[in-house]
Amino acid sequence: MLEYTLRRLCGTLLVIFGILAIAFVILFMLPGNPAETLAGPRANADTIKQISREMGLDLPLHQRFAKYLGKILRGDLGRSVINNKPITESIVEKFPYTLKLSLFAMFFSIFSGLVAGIIGAIYRGSLTDRFCTIISVLGISIPIFLTGILLLYFFAGKWKIFPTSAYGRTGSLMIFILPALTLGIRSGAFLARIVRSSLSEVLNHDYIRTARAKGLSKWRILTWHALLNALIPIVTVVALDFSSFLNGSVIVETIFDLPGLGRFAMEAILKRDYPVIQGVVLFSAIIFVFINFFVDLLYAWINPRIRDVEFGGSEQR
Repeated sequence: MLEYTLRRLCGTLLVIFGILAIAFVILFMLPGNPAETLAGPRANADTIKQISREMGLDLPLHQRFAKYLGKILRGDLGRSVINNKPITESIVEKFPYTLKLSLFAMFFSIFSGLVAGIIGAIYRGSLTDRFCTIISVLGISIPIFLTGILLLYFFAGKWKIFPTSAYGRTGSLMIFILPALTLGIRSGAFLARIVRSSLSEVLNHDYIRTARAKGLSKWRILTWHALLNALIPIVTVVALDFSSFLNGSVIVETIFDLPGLGRFAMEAILKRDYPVIQGVVLFSAIIFVFINFFVDLLYAWINPRIRDVEFGGSEQR
């Protein structure tokens, strides 16, 4: 297990380095000059040139990248060209909102997806199964922005059950309910289909029929025999959805006025704040890659044959 973990960790670090290099090059090729943004519209050419020199924009690309990489290794993501605030400080300030939103959405997604998927697998072909399937298809088909607008209109605007904005309520958990539902509905619907498909396949195996012949209860067969053996695709979907919640909540945070990381990134893109974009991209990449790294380790723990097959294949090569 230790060798498997080290191999996966080395691959993870290489992926992070590649993402950092690609993002740096792409941002370098974009039009616009951060020095002009920082200097203001009335600055003369000498002022812009001086600011460019101080920011290192006059250096060759490889030297700028090496300098930026050195700062990253020291934990310094740079400063915003708009307000000169440390990017690390801004991320630490805004990430808790995105994390809370993602955790609420993940809880709703797992709960609704497992319940609907298990019901569909147990009562496959029945009216209940068809009803769950229709709900799942609708949940997957409706765009996230439309779901968010409808929830905001009815539950916050018309019925006034939840607040319409996070402004002045940043300490309340109520501001996360509607955004979490918006994110979690589509994910839960997709998870329900995966759970139903995986469980339906596992329930037809010979060892399930053997467990039934032994007189084991339906609950024990479902949990300890069927669900555990269907975990690999379920864990994959849950991990990818959680990563997407942390990295892709831009639309939801904008609709519900949440001061999270997604909205922070959108504002930086609109203002061409390149250092902030680079910092958010790197931070998001680290989260996404390391979540997948831990999922790989979880795969090996759930099914040890995965790491055994990998080592066997490498030895043959």
